[in-house]
Amino acid sequence: MRKLFTLIVLLGTSSVWAADYVVDTKGAHASIDFRFRHLNISWLTGEFKDFDGTISYDEADPGASRVEVNIRTASIDSNNAERDKHMRGEKFLNTSEFPHAHFVSTRVESTGDGKATIHGNLTLHGVTKEVAINASLTGAGDDPWGGYRIGFEGTITINTLDFGMKMPPSSMVEMSLYLEGVRR
Repeated sequence: MRKLFTLIVLLGTSSVWAADYVVDTKGAHASIDFRFRHLNISWLTGEFKDFDGTISYDEADPGASRVEVNIRTASIDSNNAERDKHMRGEKFLNTSEFPHAHFVSTRVESTGDGKATIHGNLTLHGVTKEVAINASLTGAGDDPWGGYRIGFEGTITINTLDFGMKMPPSSMVEMSLYLEGVRR
């Protein structure tokens, strides 16, 4: 889940004014991936298939930028139906009681060269914790349909125990966010 929110880095683009973007999930130009250690032997990977988000990016003042992402937790997909059923269950995501994970930024710190740390509140499994996403601007420009797009990627590592989940043997989950936003 660490990379789930890093996607939304708010640093430097070629636009001269603050702009609002909608994450392009309809065109499949965004993803939220995760991985965690399985038995301390290998990595188990997957993604969340259903999410949306917005980015407000201010090139002149990256600290005034904002990010918000909402994930439908039942959309978890680890390429194994039985495992996904377990991960949707009470010990992990408990998707029947907590159908959404939500991130909203509280501040953005530019670290230079198109990189930033996005601080914000992550609500997962009914628990809200402050987290930090390491993010990077991946590009910006006109698209072939007359619009303007911006791209970010980010990473975050969370401890599922901090959110009240029981996920042995590894409670540390790395998330990667790859977000392409279409200017409104």
